[in-house]
Amino acid sequence: MLAYALRRIATLVPTLLVIVTLSFAVIRLAPGGPFDEEQVLPPAIKANLEAAYGLDRPLVTQYWRYLQGLAHGDFGPSFKYKDFSVGELIGQGLPVSVTLGLCAVLFAMLAGAPLGALAALRHNGAMDHSVRTIAILGVAMPSFVTGPLFALIFGIYLQWLPVAGWAGSDLRYLLLPVLTLALPIAAYIARLTRASFLEVLRANYIRTARAKGIGEWRVILRHALRPALMPVVSYLGPAMAFAITGSLVVETVFGLPGTGRYLVQGAINRDYPLVMGMIVVYGFVTLLCNLIADLAYGWLDPRVRYD
Repeated sequence: MLAYALRRIATLVPTLLVIVTLSFAVIRLAPGGPFDEEQVLPPAIKANLEAAYGLDRPLVTQYWRYLQGLAHGDFGPSFKYKDFSVGELIGQGLPVSVTLGLCAVLFAMLAGAPLGALAALRHNGAMDHSVRTIAILGVAMPSFVTGPLFALIFGIYLQWLPVAGWAGSDLRYLLLPVLTLALPIAAYIARLTRASFLEVLRANYIRTARAKGIGEWRVILRHALRPALMPVVSYLGPAMAFAITGSLVVETVFGLPGTGRYLVQGAINRDYPLVMGMIVVYGFVTLLCNLIADLAYGWLDPRVRYD
């Protein structure tokens, strides 16, 4: 597995290079420019601005200079946030998005997997129907509906939790955003766990274990749990990447200073370095999460070989 992990890590660089190349081409070839929304500028001033940021050079030269800076960890200056570099903006917002995403995935796993397992063990019973109904609602209701709803109930009516803002030392500010972001992920995990458990419990080796007189809970914990969780682990890779990189709606609803807003504002403002920096970070996070999920899958199923 170590050799497989090293090979996968080695492929991160060429994969990121492909992502950077395609993103650079699409952004630069799109209509408009970073200074088109300003007041009408004299041609001489606009030319000076483009020369200052290197936009007057051929695309190949701009691309090569960007790769050189990226190799040294320099994402370049932001065109719109004059007092900040792209690295500083990402450094400010990424810890918030990562904290929010990891907490949401952890909560979703701790809530969704046990509920899905209980639903499978009580197949066609009241617990099963209840979990399936809650899971359907969790998948169907988008974050821009559940977020304001939670804020209205728990923040305004009951006044239990703050509805907006961020204070790293006060966990109360995390509860509502985490719950909003984790709800659809937990619903998917519950459905996956339920379906997987039902399939595993019908397997021949489970029948054999029961026929030998092994206790039901021992059969579940020792023989059924790990294979039943394999589809969930496969889903956790993209789910974790989504929770970290796709929390724009949640960050907007609860006023969190994450990175999601930078990608949208950068695209609207044609802030090329900011958009590219966000794409590189999001691409790296996605590849890393998928790598972790693959390694965890191999740990759960010893039959998997990474030759």
